[in-house]
Amino acid sequence: MQSQVKINNRQLTVLVTLYVIGDSILVLPSFPAMYAQEDAWISGLIGLSVGLLFIYLFARLGKLHPELNLYEYSSRVLGKWGGRAAALLLCFYFFIMVSAQVREMGDFMTTQIMPLTPIQSIQLLFLFIVVLGARLGIETLVRTGELLFPHFFLLFCLLAVCLLPEIDLQNVMIPLSSGVKPVLYGSLTAITFPFAEAVCFLVILSSVNKKEQMHRSMLMGALIGGIVLEIVIVLTIVVIGAPVAANQIYPAYSLAKKIGIGNFLERIEVILGVMWIITTYFKTVMNFYALMLGTAYLTRMSEPKLTTLPLGMILLVSSIVAFPDISYFNNLAGSYWPFFDFTVCLGIPLGLYALTVFRFRKKA
Repeated sequence: MQSQVKINNRQLTVLVTLYVIGDSILVLPSFPAMYAQEDAWISGLIGLSVGLLFIYLFARLGKLHPELNLYEYSSRVLGKWGGRAAALLLCFYFFIMVSAQVREMGDFMTTQIMPLTPIQSIQLLFLFIVVLGARLGIETLVRTGELLFPHFFLLFCLLAVCLLPEIDLQNVMIPLSSGVKPVLYGSLTAITFPFAEAVCFLVILSSVNKKEQMHRSMLMGALIGGIVLEIVIVLTIVVIGAPVAANQIYPAYSLAKKIGIGNFLERIEVILGVMWIITTYFKTVMNFYALMLGTAYLTRMSEPKLTTLPLGMILLVSSIVAFPDISYFNNLAGSYWPFFDFTVCLGIPLGLYALTVFRFRKKA
């Protein structure tokens, strides 16, 4: 199935950009602000710099195995049982990722936009379009991304310009006034949430047409997405202040509520909500697509689409059971999730890359 799917480098750039922005555009500013306070923007820059190294690692690993996806070359490098163990761990990771994103979608919609709607209804509808997107295939997904990409950036530029009159420079302090350690700790989420979680792209890199330009496309997409997130972090700090941002679950949404030009352009925060839904959808579908291929690999199914309906039903239950409430989810995301991301998203790809390079040199 993978060999029949082809995407070009421009589409890859668009998909990486939308993935990196993902759910981070709404929730990311609170985590660096929680630790680094007014220096959260420095944590964002560190996250962008280190995150690009993650993306480069993924691109290099994909180029070493140009015709195979992540699960296939895991077996080639680690052996039959080692490869299946790695695939099982990755599937568990993608399963938890999708469950968390479905829960996140339900929490946001029921607390900010549709408070009288049962959360299960929103999660069911969201999972339906996620499953539909995965069944239609990666080509349909990237073409949809190309269609929505200009609209997203038009809305982002509109919000950024409208927030300029609300900037209060008194919210900015001398850099590193709290020391280096809080800044480094605050950068963990800025590294893992947008960039390290892009490990799912290793399942589709074999479908890229021109492999020699693949790393440039991925780095460009990650850079654009990282700059967008850095702008959001900076605007959050200079408009609503670090103490307020640190205590908000959705600081960027509170930021958008500050927009008020005259008596006619105000209360347009729903625009940010629409932007977040678009990027979160693409991130969720990519993780679900990776889970679908991994499940088909482990169960030896010739048609991965057959796994989508059972996975969707299990994920609907998991999103409610695994994350019982929004406070539990927020504490888990801020305190433990970055280390979970580092373990899976750095450990497995780095190990595969090192073993592959070692074997190539041994053969040479």
